Amino acid sequence: MTQKVAVLGTGKIGEALLSGMIRGGWAPADLLVTARRAERADELRTRYGVTPVTNAEAAKTADTLILTVKPQDMGTLLDELAPHIPADRLVISGAAGIPTSFFESRLTAGTPVVRVMTNTPALVDEAMSVISAGSHASEADLAHAEEIFGAVGKTLRVPESQQDACTALSGSGPAYFFYLVEAMTDAGILLGLPRDKAHDLIVQSAIGAATMLRDSGEHPVKLRENVTSPAGTTINAIRELENHGVRAALIAALEAARDRSRELASGSNNK
Repeated sequence: MTQKVAVLGTGKIGEALLSGMIRGGWAPADLLVTARRAERADELRTRYGVTPVTNAEAAKTADTLILTVKPQDMGTLLDELAPHIPADRLVISGAAGIPTSFFESRLTAGTPVVRVMTNTPALVDEAMSVISAGSHASEADLAHAEEIFGAVGKTLRVPESQQDACTALSGSGPAYFFYLVEAMTDAGILLGLPRDKAHDLIVQSAIGAATMLRDSGEHPVKLRENVTSPAGTTINAIRELENHGVRAALIAALEAARDRSRELASGSNNK
């Protein structure tokens, strides 16, 4: 039986997911999209061969609804969708901070809801998508969510109580690395390198380090120690990082991101 999937609010992440699904074997004829602007909907139709529909039409006809609108817009979208979603529809939320209970309280009793936090490397099929089940989601629902988001990277199941921490680590995570590369590029310029050469050196070093972390099976401390020779350049750099409290700053930053995710959830419950 053909399963129809609708992506509602098809922005950058929604489009990345859509294109990944098509590369993964989904037929464009089985994919529906909604967009706020008509020209955006036409663009998606032309680019991917998918069918633009209204939110209500998506709710009535798709077997799975993937909601990718911004957290502050989710309540309004659910008010529009609720009259049209039967209890056998799978609803997947990609909104940061909003718990599955927020959806379950606004939809038909028993509607399965799965919460997913993905990140922007979905644009290059290297996403980390964290998946949690709502009260009524089955093993089959979770497997279906994994199949969809597996088209754009890796997936990991966690209890919903850990979603805020995962949002801080991987949902926001790419921004931390971009920030670090930005700072290191500025340092390279200060040390006398042209910007383009500094950028290339740092990006390739980051790719190599990430590949070693993924493929070697070694603890990051061990990998760092392999680079850190006695009285060498690396240990002097590490000493300065520690003197400036970089480790503590990272921990504080992640705690702040987690707390903001909780605030988003609290705000959604008040709507």
